Amino acid sequence: MLSWDDEVAPAAPAPRQAPPAAPTAFDQFQTRMQTQDVALNPALVTKPVTVSAEDVARRVNAADKRIINGQTDVNQLVPFKYKWAWDKYLAGCANHWMPQEINMQRDIELWKNPNGLSEDERRLVKRNLGFFVTADSLAANNIVLGTYRHITAPECRQYLLRQAFEEAIHTHAYQYIVESLGLDEAEIFNAYNEVESIRDKDQFLIPFIDVLTNPEFKTGTTEADQTLLRSLIVFACLMEGLFFYVGFTQILALGRQNKMMGAAEQYQYILRDESMHCNFGIDLINTIKMENPHLWTAAFREEIKSLFLRAVELEYRYAEDTMPRGVLGLNAPMFKGYLRFIANRRAQQIGLDVLFPQEENPFPWMSEMIDLKKERNFFETRVIEYQTGGALNWE
Repeated sequence: MLSWDDEVAPAAPAPRQAPPAAPTAFDQFQTRMQTQDVALNPALVTKPVTVSAEDVARRVNAADKRIINGQTDVNQLVPFKYKWAWDKYLAGCANHWMPQEINMQRDIELWKNPNGLSEDERRLVKRNLGFFVTADSLAANNIVLGTYRHITAPECRQYLLRQAFEEAIHTHAYQYIVESLGLDEAEIFNAYNEVESIRDKDQFLIPFIDVLTNPEFKTGTTEADQTLLRSLIVFACLMEGLFFYVGFTQILALGRQNKMMGAAEQYQYILRDESMHCNFGIDLINTIKMENPHLWTAAFREEIKSLFLRAVELEYRYAEDTMPRGVLGLNAPMFKGYLRFIANRRAQQIGLDVLFPQEENPFPWMSEMIDLKKERNFFETRVIEYQTGGALNWE
């Protein structure tokens, strides 16, 4: 008989096995990546990819690129042919800014002060904003809906995308000034329909924009290519390169007298951007001329000269309207020489003869503003040469 001590204890039950853990999202991802088609996972490819001679022939050769009527793949940015366009794109990115970074408090106080500005100065500011609040929208529409479609060099398209964004920033800046000062938005934004001197400038520009935005317009013939080139010249040399300069000079003159400093600072950033836009447009125009010399006929050049003369006349009328009397040490007749000086410069930049001999710049300080060499007190306002990176250079 077994004693208690001799009794065999029953075997312990086996421990219960925990159910397998449900696969985590990462486990599922890992499994999917391991089992998917090897074409989507180059690391699993064990045999070399065969590239046919036909595939190689389709690869983009930089020498085959053209600004207009190109046959190369517009989706392939490199190899670069137009390095100057890529460099301008990088410069534009480096010079990024936003309107709300600029303090408008002093402008608001000055504007609300009945004695802060004269009636002529207030007229000047409102006329300025009346033109600019829609001008940059016209510019953006021209790029996005027109010019971009007809340019076949991807480096140039890359800059145009950046330029379109900058036009949006400029429209934002003018709206920000209008809102900050508490101006009548309906009055300011409808000025291009209601103020004759502004309406006439826009009516001059719009046909050259409309022709490019027409979905049926296509390049490829001498006539169509000249139409595109004409519109590019009007856009770069006359709109951005001439029509903006009376307004820029006026607001920057206010800033030089310590008035409307926030608005003046924004205009200075905008002037920097527009100078780059103008220079890009001129390089684009000259490259198209070089690649398509048959477009630059004597008759075409005469037509462009007449457009320059008309633009100078319209901008001078705008100067007279915005300054019916002398203000800020400026008067409308001073701008006649300035506009002729600028027109000469633009004409020479695209290979035309001087239109107005012996004209000089009556506002040499504007060159300083364009070159952005003026230093500012960092604690008073944002340094005018602020950039997100890199060196300021658009030449």
